[in-house]
Amino acid sequence: MTRIALVIGSYRPIICYRDGKADPGRPMTDKHSITTAERLREVVGAEIPGLAEKNQDCLNEFAIDFLSRCPFLVLSTSDADGRADASPKGDAPGFVEVEDERTLIIPDRPGNKLAYGHLNIIDNPHVGVLFMIPGTPETLRVNGRAELTTDPVLLEQLAARGKPAVLAIRVHIDECFFHCAKAFIRSDLWKPDAWPQRHKISFGRMYAKQRGADEATAQEIDAFVEADYRDNL
Repeated sequence: MTRIALVIGSYRPIICYRDGKADPGRPMTDKHSITTAERLREVVGAEIPGLAEKNQDCLNEFAIDFLSRCPFLVLSTSDADGRADASPKGDAPGFVEVEDERTLIIPDRPGNKLAYGHLNIIDNPHVGVLFMIPGTPETLRVNGRAELTTDPVLLEQLAARGKPAVLAIRVHIDECFFHCAKAFIRSDLWKPDAWPQRHKISFGRMYAKQRGADEATAQEIDAFVEADYRDNL
């Protein structure tokens, strides 16, 4: 089991490398690329007058109420060189604590220990957080600066399923606003009758394909993942 845990903890899809370093991306060759703010405005149109007034520098009563009902978020971070990462986090509704109108506390639970987002925060504290409530097509967006803490009193306060949080992410809010529902309406994301059957993701088969392992190894990894889902939330 230890070997399988290490496999899952270290697995990441193959990416392209150049001169021994991660390739930041292929050079842009599209002659239609948008490279200036002026060209962008020609395409998307001018900003709607007054719309940006919905952006606040702190949580209002509507945002606080939304957070009290929210069971899921996506935390976006980037490292010192600007390479970005987005990580989902979820728990019971209201799992994110409102410390005050300018500060949020996000508990961190047991995970795969890769810690990409945490390492990014150490290098670059700027984060963006997208909060979602199932069935509600509007979302709440928060941008700010994050820090990591292991304050034992706080971690116990954030406990779930009889276990304290592993650590906590404190977000100092710079900007907060609600985002309209269009993406969720277009995608039918919250309409159960539009959902396909669950698409099964096999980390075992991904690993086996990448490393040339056999089917037995793939099945062993998948069994470990299912047990971890069940026993290590």
